[in-house]
Amino acid sequence: MPDTAQDASPLFGPGSQFGELCNDPRWALAMIRATVLEAAHPQIGAALLDSSTFVAHPWRRLRNTLLSLQRMFGADDHVRLREAARLNRLHGRLNGTDARNRPYDAMDPGVRAWVVATLFESTVTMCRLSGQPLEQAVMERLYREFQAFLGVLGDAPGQLPDSLNEFWIYYDRVVEEELENTEAMRVILYKLFDHLPAPPLLSGLPTLWATGRALAGPVIGAITVASLPEPFRRRAGLPEMPGAQTLMQGAYLAVGLTRFLPEDWIRPERVADLLALSPGSDDPRARTISALADRMKRAGALLRLITPLTAPPEPAARTGTQRSAEEFFHEVLDQTGDGHVDWPDLAAMARELSSRLDLDEPEETRLYNAYAEWWRELQSGLDADGDGRISAQEYATAVPSLAGPALIRVAEVLFDVTDVDGDQSIDADEYRALFRTAFHRDTTGSDGTYTRSAFVKDFLSFMAGQQRSTPYDPLLAEA
Repeated sequence: MPDTAQDASPLFGPGSQFGELCNDPRWALAMIRATVLEAAHPQIGAALLDSSTFVAHPWRRLRNTLLSLQRMFGADDHVRLREAARLNRLHGRLNGTDARNRPYDAMDPGVRAWVVATLFESTVTMCRLSGQPLEQAVMERLYREFQAFLGVLGDAPGQLPDSLNEFWIYYDRVVEEELENTEAMRVILYKLFDHLPAPPLLSGLPTLWATGRALAGPVIGAITVASLPEPFRRRAGLPEMPGAQTLMQGAYLAVGLTRFLPEDWIRPERVADLLALSPGSDDPRARTISALADRMKRAGALLRLITPLTAPPEPAARTGTQRSAEEFFHEVLDQTGDGHVDWPDLAAMARELSSRLDLDEPEETRLYNAYAEWWRELQSGLDADGDGRISAQEYATAVPSLAGPALIRVAEVLFDVTDVDGDQSIDADEYRALFRTAFHRDTTGSDGTYTRSAFVKDFLSFMAGQQRSTPYDPLLAEA
């Protein structure tokens, strides 16, 4: 029988099993593994390829995922229900057909159950691979918490099996019968880390980042593959490096040792916030790390002067405020990173802005509708070959027509939903909610606020694609 004292502890918030485990550094490896198993499901893989920003904006996606889990597993029931409603609205917009003309729907109860199943199973596997398997009572408690998570989303009981013993039968069946070697899974395993952009705070160290990524990417991929269920690895034909199992267990053990560091150093949300900081942010942590990055640059330059070896040239630094049409297309418009622009790219912008501002209905729907109207305008004016999407070449030949009436409407709606108190100006707190930094010096008027006309003008100037913008680049362009 389960421990009755343990049964009395809350399913969410402090005291829950999830609350104890989610701050374990090993959870980073577990989440990569869970994401791969999700992407191997054909419906989820298709949705990721069509609508997700995980390739072009992985750090933003990471931060938003952590924030969502914190809201769902936190102690505040009101916050949890609001987040569940937001997730349901988001998932309700993700549907279509894959490359084999099979339908997918993010609201499919079986698909949602599989996402929760991978989170639970990867957490259990994380502990087992690092030599600290969960006790049966703890595992059962954790399973009930994940069942409750699915219940808060509003899914009918029974999508996940009632008992833990039945869960393992269900899990093995899905792995053996439903998972595939999908393109989304291959992107995560073999391409994502090869092209992973530097987080905003490290964007000024391209050579250092590229070197570290080249070394770490294949290792992380090998560790993840080695941790996947053996029947799926065999059926999907996934290669396994010699010694990969030993490497994987060593990695889990090594990462697990960091849990003995001070708690504030390893909390996932703190690490994610730090990575998301822009060098121009007013956050003291950004200034400190930017100063350290400058010193590293100087040290690297000195090393190149005194060493006889020829170092590869640094990528050209961005200078000034000008941006080419091609840069704007790939950095801002192509949010999903698939080389063209269509509705999922604009929906991703609306999703990011809604998440930053924590919008409820109907404000979120107003913003999505404004972006949908802009997409129709873009499609009508720029889609020369009628294939339902816009290429970089089509965009470059029609740049002047980008900022039409529908984009002005997007700017006005974004101003309205940011102006929480409805006083027709954005104050310092509202500005920080959107841009996550203090007022830019040349933004505010004489009264210390950001007026509607100034906001719309700046937004249109940025979206016209020719000028870089200190506040807007971190909002929509950075990874």
